Amino acid sequence: MRQPGNHTNKRKESRPDNIKSWTVKTGGTILEVAASILTDHSPTKLKSMLRHNQFAINNMPTSRYDAELHVGDTFSVNFDQSFQIFKNPRVELVYEDEHILVINKGYGLLSMGTDTKKDGTAYSIMREYVKYNNPQAKVFIVHRLDRDTSGLMMLAKTVEAKDAMQHNWNNMVLNRKYVCVVEGAVEQAEGVIKSYLAENSQFEVYSTDDPKKGQLAVTRYKCLRATKNYSLMEVELDTGRKNQIRVHMKDIGHPIAGDRKYGAGHSPINRLALHAQTLRFVHPITHKEMNFSTSIPMRFRSLVKL
Repeated sequence: MRQPGNHTNKRKESRPDNIKSWTVKTGGTILEVAASILTDHSPTKLKSMLRHNQFAINNMPTSRYDAELHVGDTFSVNFDQSFQIFKNPRVELVYEDEHILVINKGYGLLSMGTDTKKDGTAYSIMREYVKYNNPQAKVFIVHRLDRDTSGLMMLAKTVEAKDAMQHNWNNMVLNRKYVCVVEGAVEQAEGVIKSYLAENSQFEVYSTDDPKKGQLAVTRYKCLRATKNYSLMEVELDTGRKNQIRVHMKDIGHPIAGDRKYGAGHSPINRLALHAQTLRFVHPITHKEMNFSTSIPMRFRSLVKL
């Protein structure tokens, strides 16, 4: 939860946090829950603490008055100072505990480094974050999103969490849902696309009917809204192959807007219109079901006049 305003080589000295947490028994707004627990605090004091980022829900600090807590959530209070908020223009921290991180990755950002680019990736940003308070801390990539795909991505903070997810990925991940805007009006309201995906020498993925040449890929889609020029699609993956959604949208004659590599003619919002919206999985250590979702990007909505 803690993050320096600006990264420096030397860790800033600060007094220790005085944090206490409770499991919520009765849901409500954050101030209602706070008032039921901190009975010796006045309403004015509680509002001041909220405004100064001294409250957190499920390990995530918040200053939102409309934040809701549900039965089973964890409500935390930093009595002596503010929780320091993670801030980065390319990455939003959605959830954190001692085992995992869930982030909302911006488009155009590599998930992890390459031979030519090591820094300025989702991985390096989160590694710097966890090491700020504990130089021995580690971050592990569990799965990746394409550079030009935005949305939800999970990272592990322990080897145990990483191994549990990677060795049981198909069983641990309960649902992965994407939204995308494709070119043209999709007439079929929903459908399933199946093919075997292979990759050529130019690193372009393509569909084949030959199981000996590629890996099975299954994509389920639903058209949420169609206009003359664009359609907003909800897409779920039964398999997670490289460029799977991009190739399958091309296969049905409706490439993703901005995806010139796979047949798009235009880039109306100057980015690939693909966003990982929902990620639901079993926590690798606690085995609790975790469910995260983000809103449809506004620029996607503008293309279909939603």
